[in-house]
Amino acid sequence: MSYSVFDLFKVGIGPSSSHTVGPMVAGGRFIAELKESGQFEQVTRVSARLHGSLAHTGKGHASDVAVLLGLGGHQPDTIDPADVTGIVEHIRGNGVLNLAGEKEILFTEPTDLIFDFEEVLPAHSNGMCLYAYGADGNELRSSRYYSIGGGFVANEEEMSADRVIAAPEVAIPYDYTTAEELLRMGEISDKTFPEMVFSNECAWASPNDVRAGLDNIWNTMRNCMERGMKAEGILPGGLDVKRRAKYLRQTLDSDIHRNAALPHECMDWISLWAIAVNEENASGGRIVTAPTNGAAGVIPAVIRYYEEMCPGADKIGIHDFLLAATAVGILIKLNASISGAEAGCQGEVGSACAMAAGGLAAALGGTNKQVENAAEIGLEHHLGMTCDPVGGLVQIPCIERNAMGAVKAINAASLALRGDGDHYVTLDAVIETMRQTGEDMQSKYKETSQGGLAVNVVAC
Repeated sequence: MSYSVFDLFKVGIGPSSSHTVGPMVAGGRFIAELKESGQFEQVTRVSARLHGSLAHTGKGHASDVAVLLGLGGHQPDTIDPADVTGIVEHIRGNGVLNLAGEKEILFTEPTDLIFDFEEVLPAHSNGMCLYAYGADGNELRSSRYYSIGGGFVANEEEMSADRVIAAPEVAIPYDYTTAEELLRMGEISDKTFPEMVFSNECAWASPNDVRAGLDNIWNTMRNCMERGMKAEGILPGGLDVKRRAKYLRQTLDSDIHRNAALPHECMDWISLWAIAVNEENASGGRIVTAPTNGAAGVIPAVIRYYEEMCPGADKIGIHDFLLAATAVGILIKLNASISGAEAGCQGEVGSACAMAAGGLAAALGGTNKQVENAAEIGLEHHLGMTCDPVGGLVQIPCIERNAMGAVKAINAASLALRGDGDHYVTLDAVIETMRQTGEDMQSKYKETSQGGLAVNVVAC
C-alpha cells in the first residue's frame, strides 16, 4: 500500500484533521455502508459514541459538529465553512438530523452523541462507534472507525490488516517503504525524489491532472493564508485568543515602508504566514492537511518563503517541493505516525517540519541525499514533542508551534544544502526513534489535554 500526494495533502476544514475531518469522513462511510446493505431506508435513529482522545478533546476540536455534518452527507472538501454554524444550529434547535441530506430523523444530542471518557478502543486512541436503529428500536447496524491522523479513517478490519483506504491499488514504478530504498531507487534510475513521486502519481492520474492537483493544493493553502492575514477578532472556543496575523502583517509592512526592517524579519514573515494558516484552522476555515490540520501552517509558510524570498523560484519548484514532501510524509506515515493522539506533536509538527525541510531542499536543487538529510534534521529536533492543547483547542501552543516548525524546517534545509548529503543519523533511524518515543509517551501527552501545558495553563 502506498499513498498519494493527494492523500497527505487533503482539502478540508478546521480545526483538526483527526478530530474534525476524520469523524466527518467516518459519518459519510457509515451512510455509504447503510446504503450498500439496503438498510438506509429502514433507519429512524442514529447515534455516535466517541472514545479516547476523540472524547477528551472532541469538544474543543469540534468532533461533535463533524459527526453531525458527516451523517448529514457533508464532505470536508466540499462543505462551505460559512454554512457549518447554520447546519448545526438547525439540528440542535429542531432535534432533527437530515440523514445523508435525504431523510429527516429525530436526533437528541445528549443521548445520541456520547463522549465516552472511560473506554479507549483497542486499535487507536481516536476511536468512534456509529449505530443505526429501525422503527422498532432495534439496532440495524453498527460500525467502529478509527481516525488515525491526517484525515485518514480505518474500520476494524482495515486496522487489523494494517491497511488504510488510500490511493487505488495499482502497480507503481517506485514502490518504497524506507528512505534507504528510495535513495537506492534514485541512484539506479538517476531520478530525483520529486521525479519518482511524480511517476508514481501518474500511475493513478494523467500528468496534467497531477499538475492541476498540485496547483490546487498550493492555491488552497495560499488563499487560506491570505484570509488569515485579513481576519481579526477572537478565535472560538472560550480561551479568548486574539487573532494576530493581521496585526503582524501591518507591522511588517510598516517596517518596510519606513526602511526599518531588520535582517531577522525574514523569520517574522515566515512566522506570520504559518500563524495566518493556523488561525484560519482554529476558526474552522478551509484548510489543507499538511500532513495534519494541527500542523497545517508549516509547509505553506515554507513554500511561500521559497516563492517570495528565493531567487529563481517558480511553479515547477513548488511542484517539486510538494512531491518531495510527499516522499518524506509517506515514509513517516508507513513507519511511524502523523497522529498527535498516537505519537504526540512530534508526529504532527515534527512530520510537517521534516516534510517542509525535504521539500525546500528539493525545490532549491538539492540532491536526493541532501533532501533526505534535510528531512532527518527537521524530524530529529522534534523528537519527544508532546501534544498538549490547552482547553482541547488547536490554539495554544499549536499556532505558535507551527511558526517555530516552519523556521526550523528552513534551517534544516539550509544545513543540509551546505553539506554533501553524507551524515551519521539516517532518516529511517529518526523515524523509528519517533515511533518508539510515541509508544513510550504517556497518554496524557498525546492529545488528551491531560498533561503538559493543558494542565499548567489555566483555561479560563
